[in-house]
Amino acid sequence: MLTHPTSDRLRELGLAGMARALEDQRRQPDLSDLCFEDRLGLLVDQEVLERDNRRLRIRLRFAGLRQQAAPENIDWRTSRGLDRPLFQKLLMGEWIERHENILVTGPTGTGKTWLSCALGHRACRDNRSVLYHRVPRLLEALGIARGDGRYARMLKSLARVQVLILDDWGITPLTAEQRRDLLEVVDDRHGRASTIITSQLPVELWHQHIDNPTIADAVLDRLVHGAHRIELKGESLRKLQAGKQPRLDE
Repeated sequence: MLTHPTSDRLRELGLAGMARALEDQRRQPDLSDLCFEDRLGLLVDQEVLERDNRRLRIRLRFAGLRQQAAPENIDWRTSRGLDRPLFQKLLMGEWIERHENILVTGPTGTGKTWLSCALGHRACRDNRSVLYHRVPRLLEALGIARGDGRYARMLKSLARVQVLILDDWGITPLTAEQRRDLLEVVDDRHGRASTIITSQLPVELWHQHIDNPTIADAVLDRLVHGAHRIELKGESLRKLQAGKQPRLDE
């Protein structure tokens, strides 16, 4: 029997999935009834599956999603104004092909970050590049990058990803430098890639938050026009979940 040398050779060729599938077939005598083409097909299917899973893990690691949110785990029962038909349509990903944006707004705790990460997770599954950033920390990082010579390279990397998630938009005042950085990021991606923004501020207050009419007009013109809007409402889901937990004194 050349099974073991064959398994070793498959691993040497980078076909670990096929090697494991071959070893599984050895432990299942009933598979010997299958023809050669069928058994080979099972080996190839396992290799493809493992490679897809490996690529997904790499994409998710690069994305750095704040929450491990899978679309199939969305809570549709909680009343928070989530448009189910719209969200299910967005999960199909056509908005990414058209380089469109998504704006997710609502009070704290209504699931804005979770939903944006669920969309990012689905995009990773669909073999698209995704990157998550909280806006305050991203702007701080851009300021540091400007000082140490990495600014242009960092802007280029932000422009390259197919889906950029900008979380916690509008929670801290912007400096003049940060306004310009924001415009650079948005302008580089306009018409070339998609951006998801989450914010406690209604879109109508974003112009006021940027606090510079010229830059605000330029940023919002590139972000808001034609964007898909998800406007959540209701109480904090964290508060509701905490209320369901048994008290220690009960």
